Amino acid sequence: MSGSTARGPAPDAAPAPSPAAVRRHALGGLPELDRPTAVGTREARTLSAALFARLTELEEGTPEHAYVRNTLVELNLSLVKFAARRFRNRAEPAEDIVQAGTIGLIKAINRFEPGRGVEFSAFALPTIVGEMKRFFRDTSWSVQVPRRLQELRIDLAKAVDGLEQELGRRPTRAELAGRLGTDEATVAEGEQAANAYAARSLDTPLGDDEDAFNGLLRHLGTEERAYEVTDALESLKPLLARLDARDREILSLRFGAELTQTEIGARLGLSQMHVSRLLARIMRTLRDGLLDDAQDAA
Repeated sequence: MSGSTARGPAPDAAPAPSPAAVRRHALGGLPELDRPTAVGTREARTLSAALFARLTELEEGTPEHAYVRNTLVELNLSLVKFAARRFRNRAEPAEDIVQAGTIGLIKAINRFEPGRGVEFSAFALPTIVGEMKRFFRDTSWSVQVPRRLQELRIDLAKAVDGLEQELGRRPTRAELAGRLGTDEATVAEGEQAANAYAARSLDTPLGDDEDAFNGLLRHLGTEERAYEVTDALESLKPLLARLDARDREILSLRFGAELTQTEIGARLGLSQMHVSRLLARIMRTLRDGLLDDAQDAA
């Protein structure tokens, strides 16, 4: 026999850290929030900056990294709700629009680089709105279609794919009806519903007759951007009323009279740098007010 000593049982693996320990380590001394979604806009901006800095110190894929990222999502949900307000007259459910915007928020958090000196809200909003518009493009029907026909369209598409693979050709209506356990008239109805879902874009040329196409465009309604501006102005009215007289005058000179910061400073007896700081503070106040309103309305 060899002189090797018998080995004892392998030591137990270290126990997994508790959720509380994960949170403490993830935050690295930052305050833990019971309800991140209830935090005010100004505090959320300050905490977000600190959490983004902390996120860069954590290894991606760890529980700590995931916790900080999820906290950032909850802290900044007011951005999603603010962006969703511009689409409140859409037929799609508001919760679906917010869900799509939240995907955009997560993408923005993943791509954000704190060292570039850009405010996260300014960076994130275009991505959030873009994700909402993508949702509309992917899910909107060109005309109102009953839910029964919407579901039939999905079943029909699956049946077509399955039979095409089996038969090596496009199936007939009779074959589709047999697969779905229905009649050919119902299949035809489902095909019409599919046409409503994938309607041809009105921006697509109708042919080689450019004059006819341009004539069509002249008779079609276009999106009225003034509605969006009016909506923004209505939201800003109560916020502008809260500003003092000097702040309102500065806004009027900058965006009404379209004076430069130097020209505003000459009128008010201020330096250009002072005017720049005042404008930044005023715009931040208005933006925070809009975000607070969106949070309150949620």
